[in-house]
Amino acid sequence: QVQLVESGGGLVQPGGSVNLSCTTSGIIFRLYTMGWYRRAPGKERELVASITTGGSTNYADSVKGRATISRDNAKDTVALQMNTVKPEDTAVYYCNGVFRAANGRDYPYWGQGTQVTVSS
Repeated sequence: QVQLVESGGGLVQPGGSVNLSCTTSGIIFRLYTMGWYRRAPGKERELVASITTGGSTNYADSVKGRATISRDNAKDTVALQMNTVKPEDTAVYYCNGVFRAANGRDYPYWGQGTQVTVSS
């Protein structure tokens, strides 16, 4: 059974930092591109950051310079650190893992999400 479990959300003051972690099981983690997505109230889900199997990273413009995604293939975990958070970072953050098969088909998995609220 595949499980992606996020942790680390909560209430954060503007200008503070948030550290999210996603623990996975049931997948061959090193073969998956991992990502963090978020859905803010009234908005569509958007990609925050992703990291490939080779360690290449990609960030949304809104978090560039403030966010760092990292993965630990020994622990099957992926983390997102975000600094200088803003109220507009308030959202439910989802962990995502995608395996791309040789035929080009993607096999995505999602976590349940963790709430991050940026407010004073």
